[in-house]
Amino acid sequence: MTIKSNNIFQDWRSNHHNAKGKAIMTFFRCASLIEQHLFLKILFFWYLLLYKFIIGWIFNIEISSKVNIGKGLKLVYGHGSVINGMANIGENCTLRHLTTIGCKILEDGSSGPSPIIGNNVDIGVNATILGDIRIGDHVVIGAGSVVTKDVESYCVIGGNPAVILKMIYRYPITECGEPDGSTPAN
Repeated sequence: MTIKSNNIFQDWRSNHHNAKGKAIMTFFRCASLIEQHLFLKILFFWYLLLYKFIIGWIFNIEISSKVNIGKGLKLVYGHGSVINGMANIGENCTLRHLTTIGCKILEDGSSGPSPIIGNNVDIGVNATILGDIRIGDHVVIGAGSVVTKDVESYCVIGGNPAVILKMIYRYPITECGEPDGSTPAN
């Protein structure tokens, strides 16, 4: 994963009224950058230890510095959330508190693959997303949902196990934020 300097600013824009979200994402982006290079890991090992302490003990959230998170992640509270280091989260996603994104433990006791989450996914409170699954773009995951199967793009899902509750129509949005009623966007 390559860190672009504007990712931090995009994260800040997404968390514009949330100082805690800004702080967490800034700590994460710096730790993620250090994690990518052996030289930086050796030079700044103390920062990685500090990151784990501050994020885990002070902010009560566990985001591995190895996870791949796209720009613009919005944290709504975020406390009690766990994101596995092998997960992939797309751009402009929203994550609420008590959310778990991780892998399943396989029969032999090893860890399986983690989820791949698309762009513009809104994850509700206390959602659990587990295993080798793909979640499409523009998906809303309801509070308390348990997602263990692939989810197509442009839908709302909820429940345990999660099922599609409705499809989201893909009309282009006008400048005032209303669908223009023309042909669906692709």
